[in-house]
Amino acid sequence: MSRIHADYSEKRDFIRMRVDKDVSIIHADQVIAAVCLDLSSSGLQVQAPRSFKVGDALEVRIDSDHPALKGLEASTRVVWIADQAEGQQKLGLRIIEMH
Repeated sequence: MSRIHADYSEKRDFIRMRVDKDVSIIHADQVIAAVCLDLSSSGLQVQAPRSFKVGDALEVRIDSDHPALKGLEASTRVVWIADQAEGQQKLGLRIIEMH
């Protein structure tokens, strides 16, 4: 299956919600501030200030703005990367497990 077909298929299968929300990425015991651009039931797209590789395991934490609601914490894996200006990357993260 081509990458274009896979992208289209994924868009049909999962509803994406634009969130534009600050997130914390935990990788190799480092906490990296990033921005979640969109979220679906199976993954998220993140703008990160440094480079990762496809296959990297990342913990992601999105804090809730509402005191009565728990934030999102998940184990994820990098499934695609788009390099951006100034060493940043957009990352496609697949959710492996919710905590």
